[in-house]
Amino acid sequence: MLLRYLKQLPNGILILWCYLIWYLVIASFYFVADARLWLNSIGIAIIVGTALILATGELSMARIRNHFFQVMRLVLCPFFVSSFSALTKGKGFFLLLSSVWLENLYALIACCIFIVVTLLAKRFT
Repeated sequence: MLLRYLKQLPNGILILWCYLIWYLVIASFYFVADARLWLNSIGIAIIVGTALILATGELSMARIRNHFFQVMRLVLCPFFVSSFSALTKGKGFFLLLSSVWLENLYALIACCIFIVVTLLAKRFT
């Protein structure tokens, strides 16, 4: 099932997976167990995510049911952006890049591994 998913994965979604991988790697280095930070990020995700959903179509249970992952991405993206910004504030970041090159290398390697696995699945399945 996973190999079939990877084989059919469009390049745009592959890039979104790499964004998620990058976020998870970097967030693991800077994680803070601050409830306010995470609740604030959830609140922003709900407000901005709802606006994005409404800007791209109707907000209905049928849309959520038929396009669940598309709708979830519209909500999760603001969550990831706001929490990433809060976690990395004042830590010397430039855009998504850490001032610690080794952290960037770990994130890049994780993304490259995912891309290689996906390309192998597309080629050999």
